[in-house]
Amino acid sequence: MSFPKGFLWGGATAANQYEGGWNEGGKGPSTADMLTNGTHTTPRKITRTWEDGLYYPNHTASDFYHHYKEDIALMGEMGFKVFRMSIAWSRIFPKGVEEEPNEEGLRFYDEVFDELHKQGMEPLVTISHYESPFYLTEKYNGWASRELVDLYVKYCNVIFNRYKDKVKYWLTFNEINCGTMPLGGYLGLGILNEGTTDFMNQKDDPQLRFQGLHHQFIASAKAVKLGHEINPDFKIGCMIAFMTSYPYSCNPKDVLKCQKEMQMGNYYCGDVQVRGEYPYFAKQYWKENNIQIQMEEGDEALLKEGTVDFYSFSYYMTNCVSTDPDLEGIGGNLIGGVKNPYLKASDWGWQIDPDGLRYTLNELYARYQVPLMVVENGLGAFDKLEEGNKVHDSYRIDYLREHIKCMEEAIEDGVDLIGYTPWGCIDLVSASTGEMGKRYGFVYVDSDDYGNGSFNRYKKDSFTWYKKVIASNGEDLE
Repeated sequence: MSFPKGFLWGGATAANQYEGGWNEGGKGPSTADMLTNGTHTTPRKITRTWEDGLYYPNHTASDFYHHYKEDIALMGEMGFKVFRMSIAWSRIFPKGVEEEPNEEGLRFYDEVFDELHKQGMEPLVTISHYESPFYLTEKYNGWASRELVDLYVKYCNVIFNRYKDKVKYWLTFNEINCGTMPLGGYLGLGILNEGTTDFMNQKDDPQLRFQGLHHQFIASAKAVKLGHEINPDFKIGCMIAFMTSYPYSCNPKDVLKCQKEMQMGNYYCGDVQVRGEYPYFAKQYWKENNIQIQMEEGDEALLKEGTVDFYSFSYYMTNCVSTDPDLEGIGGNLIGGVKNPYLKASDWGWQIDPDGLRYTLNELYARYQVPLMVVENGLGAFDKLEEGNKVHDSYRIDYLREHIKCMEEAIEDGVDLIGYTPWGCIDLVSASTGEMGKRYGFVYVDSDDYGNGSFNRYKKDSFTWYKKVIASNGEDLE
């Protein structure tokens, strides 16, 4: 058997896209709560106040806040060994600056973790998943200010101590490398520059973004050190949106451009969090883009001391890189590229490449030599609820089957892969567009793009299939 004994099979969600209850239990507004819905062609808007006539999908999301016992029971029925979720920072510190945490918020997660353990699952908790208290954006312009480092560490101190006997696996920031891209200014860093309303086309300031990333690196390193002091058994990882790229051709210009995109898109952040130092190519990038990173005394030592225990990442697709401006482009997860003629694509145009996952796992393990987890992977599709509340999603089964096969091959190659949590294991709203119609789950949530519906849960065909996969530890994929 290729998958090791104790392999962590499960599924993944995020509080801002799944939890709902945005103004209940003492929770304050988060950056995600200020995003309107969007569509394939209409981008989400960022508003500083809630505007009448606009719909904010993260406010209700999939309503896990009121359905958590039912949802966790469904995960238990599938046989999950681990459930990746996030804690909403603004549920613990509504503004982010309070001296004392919100006890009602803390109790909610106590109950969630207790339910998970009843079902035999380990929580895998992302501490900050594309959200922070919106007050911190208003007061400090988010992570552009170093003030957020101590506020984040205070938040970590509370949850590490509160849940030290309930949570073993932690991730400091979700897809931290989105901060290397303009979209990540607000999404990952909470930076809202003057004049920005269009989520997909933000007023960008690379200096603020990369300084904000440095602050997150420092916060992550401090959190790792603190977590290990509170409980030496904690396993604390990084999380990268891995965007695998291939040169479109053997033109050396394509190869060099692809190499540079892989460096800045994927390895810039991973090197800091795993190796404990900025990579050699960072200084040249800073110089070319007029970026001056302000470091305090002791920052470099702190990065070395606060390296992560394991590397986790999301993988959805690959793209090609070319210097030819006339080639057909594609959309995708955070970043696009050139269409690969050898691959098919999803309903959203994301190219499907299981072999790319094996390639990625080998590249990562060769570079870092630490345990790896695939904590997001899946197929966003238009699912149809048919008679008898059935969803026949053979296309999702096909997608996941082929990716699991390639993970197995990577393990046979010698990669230390310890877990797999497909994204959106129960339907949730899209981070990029706010749509519910872009569905990933094994469980269908009866809600549309505007929050209309019963919010009843219905098992898809993939539910039964994934249950069988887990029970066989990845051997029965039919």
